[in-house]
Amino acid sequence: MSEWAVRVSEVSKRFRLYHERNQTLKSAILRGRTSKHEDFWALNDISFDVLAGETHGLIGSNGSGKSTLLKCLAKIYWPTSGTIEYRGRMASLLEVGSGFHLELSGRENIYLNGSILGMSKKDIDSKFDEIVDFSGVERFLDQPVKNYSSGMYVRLGFSIAINVDPDILVVDEVLSVGDEEFQRKSFQKFRELKKQGKTIILVTHAMPVVRDLCDSVTWLNNGVLQQSGPAQAVVDAYLASVEE
Repeated sequence: MSEWAVRVSEVSKRFRLYHERNQTLKSAILRGRTSKHEDFWALNDISFDVLAGETHGLIGSNGSGKSTLLKCLAKIYWPTSGTIEYRGRMASLLEVGSGFHLELSGRENIYLNGSILGMSKKDIDSKFDEIVDFSGVERFLDQPVKNYSSGMYVRLGFSIAINVDPDILVVDEVLSVGDEEFQRKSFQKFRELKKQGKTIILVTHAMPVVRDLCDSVTWLNNGVLQQSGPAQAVVDAYLASVEE
């Protein structure tokens, strides 16, 4: 049996929802009371393993805690309690193109964004042609990205991120970016990563994608783990719940 690549152990994440908040010390003194808040647990005691080489889906309705868990996996949030362990190099693809500088050209942003994602100049040089070809923005490569259409912007950001060479890739709804042709190219790229033995964790609402790509699935509801296991069984249980 394969070893785990990612282990999520008893992870909980709490946020504070403020009803009245003192913005300054002066306001606290004048009002004579502290800020009022309540605790909101976005995740509550979540545990599961993702095996090395698996594609693992995170599913659930809006507000179920998927994005919060993904941000914990990507080290954007830190769990309030519990631990997340990794075996191998991890990269995340959550907000495509978030590291772009609008005044710089597409060419310059490939190097800038690639370095933010952990690639060396040598790595980017070796992947440069592949990134440009995959994105389809070659004609506009030396134009500032502020002049790009939203589709071009997203395609370039995705093309850079997908060419990072991690052992573990954490992604959020990326198969919904771009037009249908680009989505097909993206889908094929994930298949190639899967064949290379990469571990992929993805959030998506597209159940056909989950059935086709994922080996295992974790289903969350209101921050609580409902089921984690083989993709087909968990998807069937989720869809039955939605029907009810």
